[in-house]
This record gives sequence, structure tokens and C-alpha cells, in this order.
Amino acid sequence: MIKEATGAVLALAMGLCAFADLAAAQTFVNIRSQDAPKYDPHSNTSSGMGHPMFMMGDTLVALDWDLKTVHPLLAQSWTISDDRRTYTFKLRDDVTFCSGKKFTADDVIYSFTRLADPSAKWPFYWRLGEIESLTATDPYTLVYRLKRPHSELLVDLANFAATIINKENVESLGPDFGVKGFDGTGPLCWESWQPRKELVLRRHDAYKWGPTGVYANKGPVKYEKMIWRIVPEETTRIATMMSGQADFCHWNPLQAIESFKKAPNLAVYEPTADFAMYYWGFKSTRENVSDRRVRQALSHLVDREEINKAIFFGQAETARSLVHPKALDFEPATLDVLTKRDPEKAKRLLDEAGWKVGEGGFRYKDGRKLELLMYSYTVGQNPKLSEVLQGAARTVGVDIKIQTWDPTVFFQKIAQQDYDIWTLSVPYTSAGDQMYLYYHSKNRPVPNRMMWNDPETDRILEAGRSATTDAE
Repeated sequence: MIKEATGAVLALAMGLCAFADLAAAQTFVNIRSQDAPKYDPHSNTSSGMGHPMFMMGDTLVALDWDLKTVHPLLAQSWTISDDRRTYTFKLRDDVTFCSGKKFTADDVIYSFTRLADPSAKWPFYWRLGEIESLTATDPYTLVYRLKRPHSELLVDLANFAATIINKENVESLGPDFGVKGFDGTGPLCWESWQPRKELVLRRHDAYKWGPTGVYANKGPVKYEKMIWRIVPEETTRIATMMSGQADFCHWNPLQAIESFKKAPNLAVYEPTADFAMYYWGFKSTRENVSDRRVRQALSHLVDREEINKAIFFGQAETARSLVHPKALDFEPATLDVLTKRDPEKAKRLLDEAGWKVGEGGFRYKDGRKLELLMYSYTVGQNPKLSEVLQGAARTVGVDIKIQTWDPTVFFQKIAQQDYDIWTLSVPYTSAGDQMYLYYHSKNRPVPNRMMWNDPETDRILEAGRSATTDAE
């Protein structure tokens, strides 16, 4: 696993007067490599959807750039009961949706009730905790009662999945919600979307409630439109930024970072904290990878340091744990517990699991070839990472077949559950977020695509989520 290389490239039209010039241009062009399947904050976990969602909508609270400190946003203040089960939010009374509709506590109740609906099986429903009741005591006071404490509730309420949506907009668009429109309270409003081409947002002129401590400008934004343009090809993104045809790029070809830093018209920024990790996941219920020894064997073929140098051009941080040391609630004892490269041990584990080398140098068991299907998608380093594991596996007799999909198709394909391995990058905000997201059995089949189902894991994760003190 490799911690994802992050960094934004901002085109500076005239030195330190970048934003003044952008305001004069009236259009801010943001290029990226992937689009979203749709722009419904409840529907998927894609960062391709999440990034624009923070511009189109707001949450009750906002996270600081350290991904730990919580600031007021739609909720201007809150109190928490001694038993940590009741949160009383005082909401802003000056907020409007892009449509002009006034924001009230009823919008929060609708949004959270929709996300928590068990029949919908939204992937991030669990971020709301186990809700006992949501009550509006007046239009701008929300009482949020939990069945038991949820230690990261405020952090989770800053996630894009907790974006406040307009019931009227959802019901009027039906299945086209997030496809033909989205009515939010964010600094930018939906104008148009051409899938796999561009998402166009216009300024929300009434916006003035940007979170203090997060945005220097509380609103409105200084330009009339923002265009999120899809540029899948790395060479084209490089040329687009170097030639000044775009203003911003978060999805940066890593081989170009040093050139970007030297370019007089560009500035490269690294976020204070941006936790994301590239990984290979194994679907533990599939016959050929159900034996832990097979999964361990493949893990012992990986040299993370070499991958960082060869594929990430040294711009990533080699993972030493499943969670970054700077993340909230990181446990120092988990440092350096990941498997190390050891091809001979990989061979021994495969032998012990009953997979013996046979025809063509491949491994067989009970007449069945050890052939695995890997899903990948065409963003960032994912295709190259897939090929790395494929090549390494071949040296020990494992045949990996790769199917690569466009991001707008990938999540639909992987939802069909016909794979052994997949590669993705996972963003997260805390240790609890990362672990609960991918390892709790309730989150099968998405986002727990590994189908990990272990009562002891569940117990530990639930104890952590309901803890009310650091010691717990």
C-alpha cells in the first residue's frame, strides 16, 4: 500500500494576484481525470463526486485542513449531553438553497432520514450513528438523539455524504436527481453536466456563510462560473496546466510535479493533511482467495518502496500502517506491521495452501488453476499498480487477469461482485473512519468489498465508535 501523493497545482496568471485575475476572467477551470456516476451525495463514495459536492452543498459542520478540528457551518453552535447521546444544533437562519428556498431544520431531518434509510442501503449511512430520533423544536433548532454514543459524529457530519439536500428538488427530479440537477446551499450552483466531459457550476450570489477557519472568503465566490473539466490523459493535463488553459488541477501526473514547481506561471500546494491510500483488496469470499495464505502470499510480493520510486516518482509516502500517523486516533503500536516483500515465503504459503506448480509454471489445486480476476480503473496510478501485482504474481505461478474500467463504469461493474481483487485509493479522515469503513461486516458489500465478516473485528470497531473518552 502507498499513501497517495497529493498536491494541488494552481495556475498563477500574475504572480501573487492569482485570484484577482481569476475574478477578472470570471471562469475558473478545474481539470481532473475522473467524473462521477452521478451527483447524489448519498449514492456513492467516489471522490469524483465528493469534491464538487463540497462546492454545491454544505454540511452542518466543516473540518479544518488538519482533518481534526470541527468548525460551524450550517450549524452555528451545538451542545452535547453528558451521556454523549443528544446533540442540540442551533442552525443559521440566513441560509438559502440555490433555488432561493430557505434552509431550515426540516431540510436536515429529510437529508439524514434519507441517508439513514435501511432499505436504500446507501454506502455511508453509518456515518450518522444509530439515530434514535431527529426533532425540530423550532425552524432553526435540531435535536439529534442517538441510541448510543458515536465518538466521531461531528467529524462524520462534515463528510460530503451528510450534505443537506432539498426534498422538493429530489422528488421533482426522481431518478434524475444528481444527473439533471442538484439544488444545494453551497457557494456554487448546478448549471449543467455532460458526463465524462464537464460539470459547470455558477456562482451562488446569496452565499455568505462559508465556515470561519476554513475559507478566507465567506462568500460569494469571486468568479461567475467553475468548470470541472474531465481530462483523462496525463500528457494532456500536463500541457493544459503548463500552457495556462486551466486554473487548477488536483489530479496531477506525478512525473510532472517537479516541472510544475519550476514553471513561473504555476504554484504547487501540498495540503496540511490529505489521507488517502492506494491498495489492493481481496474479496475474501471468492474461492481462489478465501484462504488467507493465498492473500498473504500475494502481499509478500510487494515492495512498497520500489513502487513509490518507480510508479509514484517518489512523490508518495510509503505506507507503514493501514492508517497515516497524523490521522485522528492513530495507534503508534500499529506502525510497521505490514507485510514485507519475501517471494520465497510467498511460494511456501502457496504450497501450504495446496497450490502446486504445474503446467506452464502456473499453480493448480484439485485440477483448478490459480487464476484471479482483478478490477482496476483508469485513474491515477491504478492501471500501473494492477500490472505490478500481475507481474509479481506470475513469478510465483499465479495468473491474474486484469479488467480496467472508466470511473463512471467501474463502480457499477464492481457492484456486480464478480472479481477476486481490485485496486483503488481510499480517502479517510481518521483511524476509526478508515477501519470501520472497510472492515465492519455491516458495510458489506460496499464499501467493505473484501466481504470481511468477523465478530471480533465488529466488536472492537463498535467499541471504538461508542467510546466517550480517549482511554476507551
